[in-house]
Amino acid sequence: MPARLVVSLSGLTDARSDALATARDLAAELDSRGVPLTHLVQPASPDGRPSGELVDWIGERGDAIALHGYDHTPDPARRGGVGRKGEFAALPRHEAGLRLTAARRALTGLGLAAAVFAAPRWLASPGTVEAVRAQGFRMCLDEGGVHLFDDDVLLRARALGFRLEAVVSGEERRRAEAWRCRLLHAEAVRIARRAGVVRIGVRAKDLRRPDRVRTVLGAVDAVLAEGAWPTTYAALSATAPAARTA
Repeated sequence: MPARLVVSLSGLTDARSDALATARDLAAELDSRGVPLTHLVQPASPDGRPSGELVDWIGERGDAIALHGYDHTPDPARRGGVGRKGEFAALPRHEAGLRLTAARRALTGLGLAAAVFAAPRWLASPGTVEAVRAQGFRMCLDEGGVHLFDDDVLLRARALGFRLEAVVSGEERRRAEAWRCRLLHAEAVRIARRAGVVRIGVRAKDLRRPDRVRTVLGAVDAVLAEGAWPTTYAALSATAPAARTA
């Protein structure tokens, strides 16, 4: 089975000119490489839902969509000990199901639909995975892999991206940033050489850092050079793809 490459974009919660412009640039670069983009859509937030301009752009491109939580409220069940780990990191099945229902309703209100659920911060509790399956989603994405409900398997594939960093400045920050960029590139190539699934997650805030954008595109080029097949989450399965995406 050849390696597979999936690139996702999250965090586009509004249509600020800088955010949408940089997203368009990334999408164009990926298009030129024949790499499809999966949008992780957060349908609600304390600041309001995604704008019509943003939703129209996603719809016009015809990109794959994954439901990315509801409003990213840290520890919505107020169970303590979760901190900022993620909206669905500690929810039991019933409470996860309620938020999933609300999220799907909000996504439908935007005129969008998704059969894939991507846990915010890639953290999904066991109860969340059960609730996602029960609500008819085809798959659930978390930090360690992709739960393929149709095939009833967990496709082990670690999510790659630029992790949350401590607040530092000056030379220390530059060194840390260079290390993150090298690590993402090296990990992507290593996984591709082992015929795995390379999952590169880009956040809207990453697009404001040119070094991160260059790193992502460089990693994409390196993975493609290793023979990886570009695809979307929705097209993933436990078996090899039949043909390379044009």
